[in-house]
Amino acid sequence: MSESVTTSGARGVSVASAFSGMTGVAPVVFRAGCPDCRGRFELAAGALRLVVGASSRTTFYSFTCPDCGAAVRKPAGERVVELLTGGGVRTLRLHTP
Repeated sequence: MSESVTTSGARGVSVASAFSGMTGVAPVVFRAGCPDCRGRFELAAGALRLVVGASSRTTFYSFTCPDCGAAVRKPAGERVVELLTGGGVRTLRLHTP
């Protein structure tokens, strides 16, 4: 790794050298289940949609069951919202924070 010296004399690492050894990042997958067919599966971030509303009643995530084709909608609490947004799930915000 290459180092650089800042004007204050502190040694730092450039962004390019810090990530130079990385060959790739594993895609994020989420475990989910269908309430209709009781199927359990993993979904990529692109298969999920997150809607963040002004209340817990209007904040949810949705997906289509890959086993039976049912449209599934489940409530999303704060932790679920954090995980889904951090994992790259497309988000529609119905209000401003």
